[in-house]
Amino acid sequence: MGDTKPRNVASLDTIEKTLWAAADKLRGHLDAAEYKHVVLGLIFLKYISDAFQTRYDELAEEAKEDKGIDPEERDEYTAEGVFWVPKEARWGRLQRAAKDPKIGAMIDEAMMAIERENPRLKDVLPKGFARPSLDKRRLGEIVDLISDVGFGGTTEGGPDVLGRVYEYFLGKFAAAEGKLGGEFYTPEPVVKLLVEMLAPYKGRIYDPCCGSGGMFVQSETFVEAHGGRIGDVSVYGQESNPTTWKLAKMNLAIRGIEADLGGLAADTFHRDLHPDLRADYVLANPPFNISDWGASRLEGDRRWQYGVPPASNANYAWVQHMVHHLAPNGTAGFVLSNGSLSTMSSGEGEIRQRLVEANLVDCIVALPTQLFYTTQIPVTLWFLSKNKANGTGQEGRRLRDRTGEILFINARDMGRMEDRTHRTLDPDDRARITGAYHAWRGDADPGADPYEDVPGFCKAATLAKVKEERYVLTPSRYVGRPEAEEPDEPYAEAVARLTVELEEQMEGSVALDDAVKHALEALTDAE
Repeated sequence: MGDTKPRNVASLDTIEKTLWAAADKLRGHLDAAEYKHVVLGLIFLKYISDAFQTRYDELAEEAKEDKGIDPEERDEYTAEGVFWVPKEARWGRLQRAAKDPKIGAMIDEAMMAIERENPRLKDVLPKGFARPSLDKRRLGEIVDLISDVGFGGTTEGGPDVLGRVYEYFLGKFAAAEGKLGGEFYTPEPVVKLLVEMLAPYKGRIYDPCCGSGGMFVQSETFVEAHGGRIGDVSVYGQESNPTTWKLAKMNLAIRGIEADLGGLAADTFHRDLHPDLRADYVLANPPFNISDWGASRLEGDRRWQYGVPPASNANYAWVQHMVHHLAPNGTAGFVLSNGSLSTMSSGEGEIRQRLVEANLVDCIVALPTQLFYTTQIPVTLWFLSKNKANGTGQEGRRLRDRTGEILFINARDMGRMEDRTHRTLDPDDRARITGAYHAWRGDADPGADPYEDVPGFCKAATLAKVKEERYVLTPSRYVGRPEAEEPDEPYAEAVARLTVELEEQMEGSVALDDAVKHALEALTDAE
């Protein structure tokens, strides 16, 4: 075929740094929201071209022994789940033309050719690489940089390396875009926590506001990590932003995940693309506190089983939409703003009360601040269950009947700061939260400790107690304060030690005051 082969980079960390260097070439020349699509589009194009090239080389070897094999036979690729890449879209051609002023137009042609040959990608791939505002010299430099990265399946991390890089970039771009970035990306630790709590081994998964598809990616990863296969879960989603909908289609395509995201981007409330779906699992991070969501056009909607959500806030519209789409034994996990736990305005308190009294609320987890790009405030994870008495949990284990109880977990003080503005939850943090939940539900791994209330962290509260609290679901109301630790040092000795330390610090303060005074006097004399 004659195309230039990639020089494989050994580590994922190196790949990420190389590709982020490519993105940096556009910073300052395009908004983050624009250069995101330029770089992610090129990464996608490079990936499918490399996967095609790997299969091409295999067929070329086989053709030496069997003259009936043609490396240019399209079916040889599609039968293996490899996207067919026509000649004009292959990366080697673009790499050789990287310094050509027409490189932008050539990339646009490549994107259109791939969409034409692969119906799953129709109207999904980014275009506009030929637009005058995109510097063609820098675009060519990006093509050269990306050419150094191999996605053919031989790099460290295997075939999934591109998927991991793609998620890395979505996170980096979300950070670069700040508030707007959160509209398409939920931080990975939060998604992992939701998935580990719900443990979706098999069945139908639904996200009514799927963004770039992170919930689906982590669900499939979870299934594979526990011995299952991609395809053990069926994926359904919807996204109202057309650009983000395309990101999701690309994100899932590079991982080989078949998903029904509807045939187009559409508003979930006003054009439900899956009206008859009853999902085994719902995972979602709906946009917080939307005030203009068209409530007046949905009067009498069948989804408002627990009360009409106010026109001023869509939070409880999202909640009821998700409940509506749950199967009889389904469970849902989703993110909401903290205000949803306690608000009494515009009928929201009554809706929350009815959800509690219907035994739908399973668990509430208060998260720490600064986990999200969209907001610095803490948020909450809600878990709802349609069948708290007879459901099944991890690996099909029968759940303990928790009818009449809600588990409250206060994780406000957990996590660590990744940088000056963003916090993360490490695996140990997630394990503590999920361990408490699964122990309470009765489907913890064999050998795990039985559930116990832990003051300050978790509490299994009765619905009678929740009623006493006027159906406010803020975890801190139920878990109480942590038990005070017994001091290792006797009280008298501690007082004596602290007195000495205080005297030493006071003496040091006097010495520092004298030093400052002398320095100021010296400056005055010098004048």
